[in-house]
Amino acid sequence: MSATETKSPQLLHLVFGGELDDIEGIHFRDLAQLDVVGIYPNFAEAKAAWKAKAQQTVDNAQMRYFVVHLHRLLEPES
Repeated sequence: MSATETKSPQLLHLVFGGELDDIEGIHFRDLAQLDVVGIYPNFAEAKAAWKAKAQQTVDNAQMRYFVVHLHRLLEPES
C-alpha cells in the first residue's frame, strides 16, 4: 500500500446461529451446536452470509442466524 492510499475501516461483523428453544425468544437449545459462520469486514458481506445460511435452514422454524456488530463491542465510544 502506498503512502497516498488509505485503508478502509474494518467494521467487523460476526455471523452465527443455532436452534432456539422457543421461536418467541433468543435462548439456544444447545450452545455446543452453535454454527459460527464467520467474521466479515463489513455489514454487506455479513448480511450476504447471514442470508445464505438463513435460506439453507428455512425448513427448520427453530433455526435462527444473527449478525453481531463486533466493531461496536470493540470500540463502543465510536
